[in-house]
Amino acid sequence: MSKYRSTLGLLRSIDLSSNRFNGEIPSDMMRLVGLVSLNISRNKLVGNIPQGVGQLKSLDFLDLSRNQLSGRIPSQLSQLDRLSVLDLSYNDLSGQILLGTQLQTRDASAYIGNPKLCGAPLNRTCLIPTQNQVDGNDDHEEQFFTEGFYIALAIGFIMGFWGVFCSLILKKSWRYAYFKFFNDLYDKLYVFAAIKMAKLKRIRS
Repeated sequence: MSKYRSTLGLLRSIDLSSNRFNGEIPSDMMRLVGLVSLNISRNKLVGNIPQGVGQLKSLDFLDLSRNQLSGRIPSQLSQLDRLSVLDLSYNDLSGQILLGTQLQTRDASAYIGNPKLCGAPLNRTCLIPTQNQVDGNDDHEEQFFTEGFYIALAIGFIMGFWGVFCSLILKKSWRYAYFKFFNDLYDKLYVFAAIKMAKLKRIRS
């Protein structure tokens, strides 16, 4: 596409509707900044609407309807001030239509057929967790830390203790090495403490 970039930049209208194109919308298409009209409806396109759609500042007509597009409507779409016709209907878009943008001022027909889409101008309210649900989640987490956490901690301690204790009882060589280690450690600490005490006595005298 880079080979014809200078020529493609002169394009004002693209109509690829009612074909059997599949896959995602090519990101290179978002570089056609001179486009005034883009119609790729009635295909089998999937994936998200490219974020680069915000670069098409001259766009007046955009029809992406009757595909299988998914994900949220990109915020960049609300930056197209010249866009007079928008049709995103009959896809699999999800989430809330951006609040406080021109996307909410359009007719609901631009968004119908997207069962996971919510918010004005659709008559479908977005589900927001209530305070009771939030408090319930907090109580559940608190219960987890007060009960489950300490139960798991106790079980871990018991298993670890009995694992070491049984090993010392059943394995004579391990028991010998275990007590030898602590005996050597005691001797080293005793010698270290004795040397320190002797130095302190010399300093004071």
